[in-house]
Amino acid sequence: MKPITFNREETKAMVGEIQDYFREELDQDIGAMPAEMLMRFFIDKMGAYFYNRGLYDARDLLIQRMDSLSDDVFALEQPTKHLR
Repeated sequence: MKPITFNREETKAMVGEIQDYFREELDQDIGAMPAEMLMRFFIDKMGAYFYNRGLYDARDLLIQRMDSLSDDVFALEQPTKHLR
């Protein structure tokens, strides 16, 4: 699996979210560097879990859509004496 990476704007936004969380929920200020280090820790150690969950959700959605498409195709079937 290729590493999970984010561009500069995404990283800056996530660092800001971490800083906001620490300030609002923990009543602590955290600098940009420690916040980025924490973000990178979660990416390295937990990122695959989130990535895989996204894959599972996408797979489930595709299966639902394929089932729906299959039903739509069979709805077009014309009546014949042949039973399937």
